[in-house]
Amino acid sequence: MDVSSDSGLASLERLPGYDFRPYRGHDDHDAMAAVRLGCARRDRIDAHSVLDGLPTAAEIAEASAKLDDPFQNQVLVEHNGGVVGYATITWWHERDGTWLYLHRGYLLPEHRGHGVGSAMLGWAEGRIRQLVQQHGTAPTAVIGANAMASEQKATALLLETGYRRVFSLVELELSDLRHLPDEGPLPAGIRIGAVDPSNYHAAWKTVVDSYANAAFTQRWTLESFLATADPTCWRAAWDAENIAGVALCSVRRHDPTVGEVEELSVRAQSRRLGLGRALLLDGVRCLREHGAETVRLYTGTANPHRSYDLYESVGFRRQNEYVRYRKPIAVRPDRGSSAPL
Repeated sequence: MDVSSDSGLASLERLPGYDFRPYRGHDDHDAMAAVRLGCARRDRIDAHSVLDGLPTAAEIAEASAKLDDPFQNQVLVEHNGGVVGYATITWWHERDGTWLYLHRGYLLPEHRGHGVGSAMLGWAEGRIRQLVQQHGTAPTAVIGANAMASEQKATALLLETGYRRVFSLVELELSDLRHLPDEGPLPAGIRIGAVDPSNYHAAWKTVVDSYANAAFTQRWTLESFLATADPTCWRAAWDAENIAGVALCSVRRHDPTVGEVEELSVRAQSRRLGLGRALLLDGVRCLREHGAETVRLYTGTANPHRSYDLYESVGFRRQNEYVRYRKPIAVRPDRGSSAPL
């Protein structure tokens, strides 16, 4: 491994027995899943979380395949020949023009407190600086990191190294689908029904428009919407021929006992009419009919539309808080060095 002084990995020289190496593909997925399992108890990981749960080797394989060049943007940490941690980097373009470069690291508890986590963070930041230079995104690029509120050491490390908390997401669960409340009466002229392919564009536009003034939101193209469409439990509210709101619900593929409300959006002019509640309950009933035993969703803590009141009135209860951190990026002059791996 070629470790440059900018990569943050030079500190590994002071950590006997540890080594960073590139991700190698299929052969690494079981070891990566074992790391996540080994972190679960200490970090109080919620195995059924739809935000940051406990992935299987197959789910890690799928996530790795979606990365842009996973062999350069993932590293594994070995100690005496065994995998004890790994880190991964991804990035996307947000609605306000920001390029967010997100890194996430996982390290077995017994290897924490020895400087390994700091070395992983150093590798991620060094690699992100290289990517920003390659992409030409320096004017609008920031570094991002995530941590559950219960991950105390990770939180402390981020705050100590210049990250600031910018927002958080709260996950909620509806644990009993047997006895759901009534929707209540809908306004005259409003009907709730399934979404078919002829309505996909209107459904996508309804969601996108609902985030028009929201900060820290990823751009969502129609192409990416169509690529992941799973309309079995999608529901829409129509006002005459126009979609006034949508609930995009799905059963999780790797755990069909868990349903997810991926999006619940009502157009501004149709809010406070009971449409959100009716859409939510209709979607949950569909999930129940397709085998879901519980339903999860998440929302921002700064949500301006009082979504907590709606979710809790239906029976959802708060589970976990997931904090999002950001840090300004300092791109160092290119020394002509190779990638840190």
